[in-house]
Amino acid sequence: MPDARLFASYIVAESAVPVLASAIHAGHDVRDGLRSYLALDDAARLREEDPYTAEWTACAPTRIVVHRSRFEVDVNRPRDSAVYLTPAEAWGLDVWREALPGEMVATSLRHYDDFYAKVAQILDGIVERHGGFVLLDLHSYNHRRGGADAAADDPEANPEVNLGTGTLDRVRFARVVDTFVADLAEAGFDVQENVKFRGGNLAAWIHERYPTGCVLAIEFKKTWMDEWTGERDARAHVRIAETLDMAVPHLAEAFGEVSV
Repeated sequence: MPDARLFASYIVAESAVPVLASAIHAGHDVRDGLRSYLALDDAARLREEDPYTAEWTACAPTRIVVHRSRFEVDVNRPRDSAVYLTPAEAWGLDVWREALPGEMVATSLRHYDDFYAKVAQILDGIVERHGGFVLLDLHSYNHRRGGADAAADDPEANPEVNLGTGTLDRVRFARVVDTFVADLAEAGFDVQENVKFRGGNLAAWIHERYPTGCVLAIEFKKTWMDEWTGERDARAHVRIAETLDMAVPHLAEAFGEVSV
């Protein structure tokens, strides 16, 4: 387990490949001062987090992994809603035993600001070297919200892979997107675009700040793990990792054909 005091880790590698990978909901840690306010147990938190997604970032030379739980602060939401204060902001869950003191919220938002400052530093350097980049923003999502024994949600509305491109200049980066979709389809994945999710705040922020940045917000449906027990299917997890490894050089080649 990562050091519980560490909010995020950043592996920045000099590379000819301008591809990054992030796992910003991979974390489960909560800082000590905040833990006593939590009403949710570990299992309930884990169900809404993206466990095991950090391993997938090994596909890229530059990696961004958040180790703190999204229940501490969610860097994929706008700043004013990054700390879940009401059940309506957290899938109907009662997150806190009592209202959070202002200083607790302020500390969480300082982590949020530090995260975006560090990401900006990383991306500024990559843009300086390469002119632009592709970021694989890796997530997972639940599809059995009715309960551990309930039937799976409608597969038509819950694809095996949801590719979020809601804030991307889809025309400019069509070759990159289409290359990624083709690679996943060749590996046997059902991929649909913007059906379940369109991408979160990280993608929106990057696309606004970096016109030559292409973020693919990728949600793998939790068929590769049991969302209720947290147990993963090792073979299915590795299949995703191998597919991402295969896709990265193709993405770099496709990005090289985009005018930046």
